Amino acid sequence: MAGLTTLLRLAAAQAARNHRANMARLAQAEREQRNAVRQAEKQRKELERHLLHATREQKQRYVEARKNEVTQRNREISLILNDLGATLSNTLQIDDTIRFDDLRKKESAPTFKPDANLQPLPPPNRDIYLSRVIAPSKFQALLPGAKRRYDEQLQLSEEQYREAVEVWKAKEQGRIYALERNWAAHQKRTEEFLADQNAHNARVDQLESDYLSGKVEVVEEYCQMVLEGSTYPESFPQLFALSYAPSSKQIVVEMMLPDVGVIPPVAEYSYVQKNDEVKEKPRKPAEIKVLYQDLIASIALRTIHELFEADQGHHLDVVCFNGNIEALNRMNGKTERKCLISVRTTRSEFDTIDLRYVDRILCLRNLGAQVSRDPHEAIAVRPIVEYNMVDRRFVGQDDVLSDLDDAFNLMDLDPFEFEHLVANLFGKMGLETKLTQSSRDGGVDCIAFDTRPIVGGKIVIQAKRYKNTVGVSAVRDLYGTMLNEGASKGLLVSTSGYGMDAFAFAKDKPIELIDGGGLLYMLKEVGIRARIVFPDE
Repeated sequence: MAGLTTLLRLAAAQAARNHRANMARLAQAEREQRNAVRQAEKQRKELERHLLHATREQKQRYVEARKNEVTQRNREISLILNDLGATLSNTLQIDDTIRFDDLRKKESAPTFKPDANLQPLPPPNRDIYLSRVIAPSKFQALLPGAKRRYDEQLQLSEEQYREAVEVWKAKEQGRIYALERNWAAHQKRTEEFLADQNAHNARVDQLESDYLSGKVEVVEEYCQMVLEGSTYPESFPQLFALSYAPSSKQIVVEMMLPDVGVIPPVAEYSYVQKNDEVKEKPRKPAEIKVLYQDLIASIALRTIHELFEADQGHHLDVVCFNGNIEALNRMNGKTERKCLISVRTTRSEFDTIDLRYVDRILCLRNLGAQVSRDPHEAIAVRPIVEYNMVDRRFVGQDDVLSDLDDAFNLMDLDPFEFEHLVANLFGKMGLETKLTQSSRDGGVDCIAFDTRPIVGGKIVIQAKRYKNTVGVSAVRDLYGTMLNEGASKGLLVSTSGYGMDAFAFAKDKPIELIDGGGLLYMLKEVGIRARIVFPDE
């Protein structure tokens, strides 16, 4: 019984130990699990803090990028406005004169450079070949056959030398042949180069000679070169046409202007961080109108300045500029060409202006320019001189154009016929005309009436069938007649052209000067084919 009790106590003790061990393991497992949970939570919180920090940095970088984007956009607007504002001042920094000597080619003919493999090679050296054979020493010479072997080696070296010489001669002959071909090709290239250069320079010489002598087509070509060399922003059309009238030393330029879209419609960009939005502040219409008016005025003044400044042949006394745009007519849905600015000025008047300090619009108005009151809306003005009215049908007696053979010559008309022609012309144009007494110089006074209300009135028309340039006295006479007759407008029509003083006197007066080209254009418009052929002296 005592033994059984002992066994039970031992079993109970072992069970207790096992239970304690199990409890200890469970406790350890729980501690490890809690540690793992705490560690995971710690890592999670660290990751959250890291992600939060990274998100803040990323967001900050994004906001900075958006702000930089806005800054760049505003900088671009500023640069565009600066470029547009410098349209006139940019040309004042340079001389627009085309120097014919700069057009000539002055490069030297290319030098002869043979191919690298055609450089001469030195001929074989006999001494080098013979030096390869070593003469026997005194002791070696006593040996049998020593001299014979030495002589054989010398003979072999001589043969090798001669073979090398033959190979060298063959290579040298081929080299010389190739060199001669290289030289012949070089000579041909040189001749072609010089021929092209001489032909080019001859064309420049002829261009200079024709320009200085005042050949009409070449004066126009020279002026075209001047305007083509004028650099504008890429958004500008840079399209123009010009026509020169030598009788009055007047050039008419018709240029396509940029439309109002070149003015940035946005005044400023701003970034609203709360909404992550870039806001546009629109430019006020009044500001766009002012900027656009200033731009087209700058283009007009710049063009006139460049032509007068570059006129080294003294062929230009008068420049007329018409600035046009292609605009949509909202009444018929068609695109039309509209003139926004038209100005005519003389050299003497323009030279008194310091373009560095002028208000461009005021300057043009002082020159008598017609400027659209609202170019933004493409409200057109009447050109002072129509480009199509600058006619080329002024020819010498022996230079009559074949396609005008059926057109009559205005210079062949007697004063009475010329008088009726002018009266009929304006009659067909819608005016009521009455002839007055003709003058001895072939001119005619014609009183015309424009019966339209408000814009109509009495018009004095004088025509001068002249070969020479019409001077200022004729314009003064017309103005005096207008005052005596109480006329609202005066028209002076000539078969030739007008001097610079005539244009200056007519400025700011209700007088229109129509030269021979304009007269021919007006006759053509009413279906009369004519030409002007001045008689020989």
